[in-house]
Amino acid sequence: MGLASVIGAGIFVSIGIVAGISGSATIGALVVAGLLAACNSLNIAQLAVSHPVSGGIYEYGYKYLNPWLGFTGGWIYLLGKTAVAATAALGFSGYLLNNLGFTGKNTLVLAAETAVILITLIVSLGIRSSKIVTTVVVATTLISLISLVIAGLFYYNSHGFQNLNFSIPNSHNWIANFAQSVALMFVSYNGAARISMVGEEIVDPRRSIPRAITFTIVVTMVTYISVAVVSLGTIGPEAFAEATRLSAAPLKAVADALGSPIVANLLTVGAITSMLSILLTTVLGLSRLLLAMGRRQDMPLFLTRLNQAGTNPYLAVLTVGILIALLVSVGNVKVTWFFSTLGALYRSAITSIAALKIDEAERLYPKFIGWLSLFSSIALAFCIEWHYWLIGLGLIGLGLIWRLAFRQLNSDKITLLSLDANQTSTAPIEEVNQ
Repeated sequence: MGLASVIGAGIFVSIGIVAGISGSATIGALVVAGLLAACNSLNIAQLAVSHPVSGGIYEYGYKYLNPWLGFTGGWIYLLGKTAVAATAALGFSGYLLNNLGFTGKNTLVLAAETAVILITLIVSLGIRSSKIVTTVVVATTLISLISLVIAGLFYYNSHGFQNLNFSIPNSHNWIANFAQSVALMFVSYNGAARISMVGEEIVDPRRSIPRAITFTIVVTMVTYISVAVVSLGTIGPEAFAEATRLSAAPLKAVADALGSPIVANLLTVGAITSMLSILLTTVLGLSRLLLAMGRRQDMPLFLTRLNQAGTNPYLAVLTVGILIALLVSVGNVKVTWFFSTLGALYRSAITSIAALKIDEAERLYPKFIGWLSLFSSIALAFCIEWHYWLIGLGLIGLGLIWRLAFRQLNSDKITLLSLDANQTSTAPIEEVNQ
């Protein structure tokens, strides 16, 4: 689940956006972003072990901070990951249509919306079906990326990577561009946190969650850097960024330049399956978030309704699918990725504060990791373009207004359980992920 949540839109789509900003320095941005994301993921691992329940950052905010910050974390997670899923849907559509020879924004959006509908139906069938699909997707994705790297190494032996340039740019704002690139790549590693969203469904979470998150980050960083070196060295940053803007399929352009139809076709299959896996795990994770928010009556109670087996909040799944479909209609991967980046940085800050509140007796990792993650998240957030900042703050404000109004209108129905920020409900989500 961790690998399926991470290896997707970040490497197949958004890396092209960053290449247009920082050129070959994209490789350095991947390294820095991976290290900072590792700190954030370790914070989440500590929280997930200490408080292994479905709901992730939402529940951590409630337990270790206060109800308002808990709700804000959950609300930001909902918005940010919806943007990630929308980017993945558009990326899926871009690679599929590019391989079939179709172009046009309307066609791109239509294919993406179709993917959202199909994945929502798959997740609504239950987590067992989702797990099988996810396992197949991860294997296919990794094989396709490894084949691209191997083909790139053969290309290097015969042509060299003359398009790579690691000299410091003459531009006076290269530091700001690099910082923004780190921020945009930071979210590419953040899917590992989704492991904690199904904490109640994981056997032996104290052992399994930290190991899974660490393994995910290490494998992802090695994969990302290898693909970036091959891609930028083969066609150069300018062509890489242009392919992202025109078709949302930059790695397909790299595979075509390598002159191997087998690699190009395999990469297309890997990209398509990877985008679908991001969609699948996002719908899965966000539905559990809505379940947790419904338990505390920060969201309508009908979102906590389970299927007959007591294993799947099917109405929450359908709600998440609708939200993603609405954002897909924007049809612009740059817009959706910028919003997902802001959401990731906001969440990282809240998660870091919560991790710093953990008792020393329960702490798995040094406290400086929490401080480093907190300050880096705040600094990187200020590197995002200001108009995205304003819209993001406005959406957070709408969420807080929603919570205030919703709880006042339903004050007579709110239970003592939902008022206790340190107690977690035990709705019968069973351990179906064994």
